[in-house]
Amino acid sequence: MNSMQAIEITKSGGPEVLSFGEIPLPTPTGQQIRVQVRATALNRADVLQREGHYPAPEGVPAQVPGLEYAGVVESVGPHAQRWKIGDRVMGLVGGGAFADFVVVHEDETLPIPNDFSFEKAAAIPEVFITAYDALFRQARLQKSETVLIHAVASGVGTAAVQLARAFVCTSVGTSRSKEKLDKVRELGLDFPIHVTKGSFAKACKEFRPEGIPVILDMIGAAYLEENLKVLATRGRLVIIGLLGGAQATLPLGRLLGKRQSILGTVLRSRPVEEKIDVTRDFAQNVLPLLEAGTLLPVIDEIIPAQQVVAGFQRMEANQTTGKIVMTWPN
Repeated sequence: MNSMQAIEITKSGGPEVLSFGEIPLPTPTGQQIRVQVRATALNRADVLQREGHYPAPEGVPAQVPGLEYAGVVESVGPHAQRWKIGDRVMGLVGGGAFADFVVVHEDETLPIPNDFSFEKAAAIPEVFITAYDALFRQARLQKSETVLIHAVASGVGTAAVQLARAFVCTSVGTSRSKEKLDKVRELGLDFPIHVTKGSFAKACKEFRPEGIPVILDMIGAAYLEENLKVLATRGRLVIIGLLGGAQATLPLGRLLGKRQSILGTVLRSRPVEEKIDVTRDFAQNVLPLLEAGTLLPVIDEIIPAQQVVAGFQRMEANQTTGKIVMTWPN
């Protein structure tokens, strides 16, 4: 077997440019393992890559999206020792997870909790690792602090709310959908803000007049000015997405006067050593909470890979709460 099936981006455009095709089967070398993918999930980064705005990092299939996987170890490289064939694993990749197999470094991989299905496991890596890294490793969120989470009904948003609750923090969340806010309140959201005209500052000020210590933002330019209005003195704004644009005017006077910090972060393009460090940290501090049921992946819908176009259409229409998980036909 020298090839495998994958969903490929045939050209830049909408979901309709995705098509099934055959690509070379990757071979694990060194400390790599090859995982047979049983389930994966749809992410906004896949949309950007498909539209030609977010090229895949070097070393991953350039035209195959997919940032996370859950599956079974099928083969191991000559120096890999951590996993054996048949182990159930999950994790992040820089791309290429919409395929029969992925090859990853053995230390970037996490065990799937015993009672988790592959579908449930596939809803974990991108959102929970992203949210944990952004909140606690980048923004240094501390116990009893308050965090404002934008797009709180998204996959990362629902993960962030649960992490805030688990680490005894207060969560404020924004969404344009009242129905979605009601759903996220069931996960532990403390203070929902229904954003109707792009404004959230007044509600934040009423809830916490002294300002919000940490903001987790997936919107970017459209929310920057109001973010800095509500960010507390010495507050930390961490930007992990640019759904609302990439260019904005920065009010430097407020930034300096209140000694605020703006942090930008992505996981996809980090060196493998940094990804391994994040994975180990997550395994120690978050995986036990998933195993205990304290944290739960939020799945909006499970679809077969043949429905990938319809799945992206629904996600891009902002009709989802949590993740769309895709099962793989192998």
